[in-house]
Amino acid sequence: MSNTPKYYAYSVKDRGRDKKGIWTRIGAAWATEKGDGISLQLDALPLAFDGNIVLMPPRQPDAAAASESEAG
Repeated sequence: MSNTPKYYAYSVKDRGRDKKGIWTRIGAAWATEKGDGISLQLDALPLAFDGNIVLMPPRQPDAAAASESEAG
């Protein structure tokens, strides 16, 4: 089983129509050993909790950035 999380957990605070939300990473999630569920580890809870936690997959590095770092 990989140590890399399948998802990261974020608390997202909505700031209104004309402003971007504030995304704060608060944990991570992994597939269970049998693969039929998700294990969620929260490292923090939002103080002003409005019920909005979003799970997002980790970002993959760009191919161009990866080739630059290999060449350096």
